[in-house]
Amino acid sequence: MRVPLSWLREYVDLPATETGRDVQAKLISAGLEVETVEHLGADLKGPLVVGQVLTIEELEGFKKPIRFCTVDVGRANGTGEPQEIVCGARNFSVGDKVVVVLPGATLPGGFSISARKTYGKTSHGMICSSDELGMGDDGTHGIIVLPPETEVGKDAVELLELVDEVLDIAVTANRGDCLSIRGVARETAIAYGLPLRDPALLDVPGPNAFGYPVKVSDPAGCDRFTARTVTGLSPEARSPIWLQRRLQKVGMRPISLAVDVTNYVMMELGQPLHAYDRGQVQGTIGVRRAQEGEKIVTLDGVERKLHAEDLVITDDRGPIGLAGVMGGADTEIADHDPSEEGAGTTDVIIEAAHFDQVAVARTARRHKLSSEASRRFERGVDPQAASAAAQRTVDLLVLLAGGTAEAGVTEVIAPSAPHTITVAADHPDRVAGVTYGRETVVRRLQEVGCDVYGQDELIVTVPSWRPDLTDPNDLAEEVIRLEGYENLPSTLPRPPAGRGLTGRQRLHRRIGRALGGAGYVEALNYPFVSEQVFDQLGLEADDPARRVVKLVNPLSDEEPALRTSLLPGLLAALRRNDGRGSHDLALFETGLVFQPRDAARAAANLPVDRRPSPDDIAALNAALPDQPRHVAVVLAGAREQAGWWGKGRPADWADAVEAARTVAREAGAELGIRKGQYGPWHPGRCAELTVTVDGAERVVGHAGELHPRVVKTLGLPARACATELDLDVLERVGDTVPQAPSISTFPVATQDVALVVDAYVPASDVEAALREGAGELLESIRLFDVYENAEQLGEGRKSLAYALRFRADDRTLTVDEASAAREAAVALATDRTGAVLRG
Repeated sequence: MRVPLSWLREYVDLPATETGRDVQAKLISAGLEVETVEHLGADLKGPLVVGQVLTIEELEGFKKPIRFCTVDVGRANGTGEPQEIVCGARNFSVGDKVVVVLPGATLPGGFSISARKTYGKTSHGMICSSDELGMGDDGTHGIIVLPPETEVGKDAVELLELVDEVLDIAVTANRGDCLSIRGVARETAIAYGLPLRDPALLDVPGPNAFGYPVKVSDPAGCDRFTARTVTGLSPEARSPIWLQRRLQKVGMRPISLAVDVTNYVMMELGQPLHAYDRGQVQGTIGVRRAQEGEKIVTLDGVERKLHAEDLVITDDRGPIGLAGVMGGADTEIADHDPSEEGAGTTDVIIEAAHFDQVAVARTARRHKLSSEASRRFERGVDPQAASAAAQRTVDLLVLLAGGTAEAGVTEVIAPSAPHTITVAADHPDRVAGVTYGRETVVRRLQEVGCDVYGQDELIVTVPSWRPDLTDPNDLAEEVIRLEGYENLPSTLPRPPAGRGLTGRQRLHRRIGRALGGAGYVEALNYPFVSEQVFDQLGLEADDPARRVVKLVNPLSDEEPALRTSLLPGLLAALRRNDGRGSHDLALFETGLVFQPRDAARAAANLPVDRRPSPDDIAALNAALPDQPRHVAVVLAGAREQAGWWGKGRPADWADAVEAARTVAREAGAELGIRKGQYGPWHPGRCAELTVTVDGAERVVGHAGELHPRVVKTLGLPARACATELDLDVLERVGDTVPQAPSISTFPVATQDVALVVDAYVPASDVEAALREGAGELLESIRLFDVYENAEQLGEGRKSLAYALRFRADDRTLTVDEASAAREAAVALATDRTGAVLRG
């Protein structure tokens, strides 16, 4: 919510010395999040004056239309002579009043103005557009044309209110009252201890039988509907400068007088309004739920198919508006067309209603149609302000457009009682740990508009503009924030013993620290993906990863599914960072993936009046998809930087495999690594990662270099590598109990063996056979050389050299014992893999 300080001062007599920064500090202390204070016109320096165009000469021979103008600026130029100015805009004529900046002035952005020769003429200044003056969009995309009655030579800085301060407030979902100047003014008045001139305190005529007919068929969806009629509006009337400027300062674009007035009152009082062209409304205005399949064309020109839960405004033809969201095109206010006599709307019906928050929110999300009106209704609008807002709109239309307010006033009101809360007078004291006292509590609650009665137990009637105050803790929060959060004592919580992190949480942190220590940077990504990404990753048509859980109301239609792999998000982060100049990358992420269950079940609505039972929670969990936690890494560029210490080296598949080993070590799991082929990985540089679960081998992930086709499709750096592991399975089979190293007093016996096998035989299979054949005396085994040479070994053969370490716990091994264990290992490897001793 953008709040101009000049507008705020109309309702609160702030000291003249108070700046926007001062007001910002006060409001932040009171609990409002004022993000920025924008200084409009801070670098603007005159002379900037009103001028009248005397002559226009069209200059020929240039690529774009150029006009040489003489402009009367009165005595502002010191001589009274017409000012000669070159201008390329086309939306003004001789006799128009325009804004002229003279030499010596400075425009926003530090743009200095001086006399200069251009297009064969000397231009002494400039005729200005709204963008050049930092005013924002005025809808013309051209020169500012002022009303004919504007005085020539008048200071345009003052006329256009170019110098101001605007507070930008991030309004939370529970403070809909602050989406208005009225609401922010109330908070400002409380913060400064000053009285508030409430703009909603107007004399409003009572309802009568002469108003426009309205029928509300759904009082739960619309508990208040006020209708007023204004006739005889001048189609030529335009919004005055002060009204346009206030709309621009709050971030809205001026459109037409009737629409501008409704927008102005909405920003002022917080009550959304809508103006209908009375000549286009047929019969009684109604409020009801839509019929399934009904259609409406909204003001944005889009035809929308309605849902049975949508709340709509109707006439005898059907829907003419989405209640609280956007009006329909059939009853839109028509702009005046000078070429058509009498064209334009002259009679309007003003709607000021109060709609159900949930109904408006669901309609806006269902149709993906967020508007200024829906934002306010979703957060709560003061129902008591509807009649005042309608009256304010009528008064402005009569004043600015020469209209006549009809005597008829329609008000359809569903009976309701004010909300009352019973709270102990010392409840805020107990919540804050500070002794405020009854007088302070009562005073603060009265400042926010509550009626308070009682002594030790207070009966509090909350104001209509604060629907967020529903229970005693809300009232305590009001007292605490107005007394100042900074005055609360700082105390550390005392958790009971044994309530630290769970084993799973500690494992996840250890893995994050281990990968961080290995040079990886954690990247957190959204869990949403498009189904097209599976084609880009090269997954088979029947791959289980293609089965996704889809969101009913996704944040983006392009990514409606929940991820089944961490790679899409990580690879997107890799591509994004590489595109921004970071080419040496090592990223990791741990997070949930989502796998649909075979039998889909609908989740039950849990009770809100009591704690759900264990059965309720179990039924809810059974309806959720499986959500295992995965860990993934991606690499690209240099793994070791070049420098005086060496040449460095690029990241490759071995680094991806080592990352998997790092994760497995932290989980205490024994990871099997063998050649594999899956999805996005290069078939010749992909490792399949396995663990043993309940005596059976299970694949838990893959690591290696990505396929060149995937790299090209996703726009990744060349030779990018990746790893992904199922962390839950590793946790299940792992043993995280720290193991002390065994230290033997007996020496180790080392035996090397080089075996020649077919090239397709995995080294892991040979190693497993050697380990099993060597028996209990084998302490460790390590592959230290892989050699391929067709001339020496034969075509399609390779040599694998292993270092075997033997040791006994109770004695020094003899050479014969170590050799026997080695021979047994070689024999089993020969039997299983066809290996032969090299040489």
